[in-house]
This record gives sequence, C-alpha cells and structure tokens, in this order.
Amino acid sequence: MIPTLTALAVITQFLRSAFLVGGVIFGAVAAADWAVRTRRLNPFGGVARFLRAQVDPRLGGVERQVMRAGGRASATPWWALVLYILVALFTLSALGMIAALVQELGMASALGTVGFLVLAVRWTFGLLRLALLVRVLSSWFPGLGASRWVRWSYSATEWMLRPLRRLIPSIGVIDVTPIVAYFALQILQSPVESIFTSTLR
Repeated sequence: MIPTLTALAVITQFLRSAFLVGGVIFGAVAAADWAVRTRRLNPFGGVARFLRAQVDPRLGGVERQVMRAGGRASATPWWALVLYILVALFTLSALGMIAALVQELGMASALGTVGFLVLAVRWTFGLLRLALLVRVLSSWFPGLGASRWVRWSYSATEWMLRPLRRLIPSIGVIDVTPIVAYFALQILQSPVESIFTSTLR
C-alpha cells in the first residue's frame, strides 16, 4: 500500500504544479484571445493571426456550447479557462479520492468484516462522486455522453440531479446541480457511515 500511496502523492504533486503553470499560460492566452475577439487588439496583427490559426480551432467545441446556451462568442476564451480550471480541480480531486480509497483498503483489511462493509459504503459514495466528475467533463464534448464509457455516469447520477434541477436554476451556461450534488455527498457520507457502523456493532 505504501509504494502505491507514494506514487500517487508524487503524481498529484507533479500535476498540481503542471496545472498551475498551464493555468497561468492559459489565462494569458484567454485574455489575448478575448482582446482580439472584442477588437481591443488589432484583429489583423500577428498575435491575432496566431490565435485564429492555433487557438480558436481548439476552442470550437466550447464556442458551440456557449453559442448554444445563448452566450457571446467573445466570451469563449473565458469559458474555456473555466473549463480548464474545472478539469484541473476534478483531476486532482479524483487522484485524492484514489489515494484515500487505497489507504482505506489497508485500514479495512485490519478491521475484518466490519471494516470491509464500511469500506463498501465509502466506495459507493466515492463512485457516485466520480460519476459526477465524469458527467460534468463529458458534457463539454458533444456526442461524448452517448459513449458507453461515459453513459454509466448519467445512469448513476440522474436520480440525484433531476430533483435538484427543479430547485436550483442554471448560472448562465453552467448547470451547478452536479457541484451541489458532489458536496452534498461529501456532507452526507460521515453520518451514513456512523449509522452503518453503529448498526453493525
């Protein structure tokens, strides 16, 4: 268990630094692209030509989502930056979840049957949170939700999100119900584990 946890810690630290550097670069590119799109920079200059040739084609999927939601094309770079931040946070969160699951497996094995049953409850909550992450990320790529590798996340989470959508409106183009559900699962996990543990004892 210890070598696995060490490897995960090293990977997480590397990705945290890489995401930070990438975020600074992405932020600068997003600001320049926004300035070109809103004509604050010369749309015929070298920077504008570079952005149109190298950056804008890669933002096509995000731009289609923004336009479909009624947003402005000029806001695409900022929404792309938001997506990058979400991907970074979700990736680091997923690695943290995996490390926690490995650690819990070691502790559960020391506790015997009760430990493994409590672990099953924890892993259920973890799987639901992972499904929410997969669903959010796939929603930004048209057609990906129909993939068999992603479809399971919709089946696993729709029962949570449907009633939340009736209560919580979207913010612009962002459906915040997966975020609310994610944090609700984190809050509910401890009391459910406590009830489960006390019942088993």
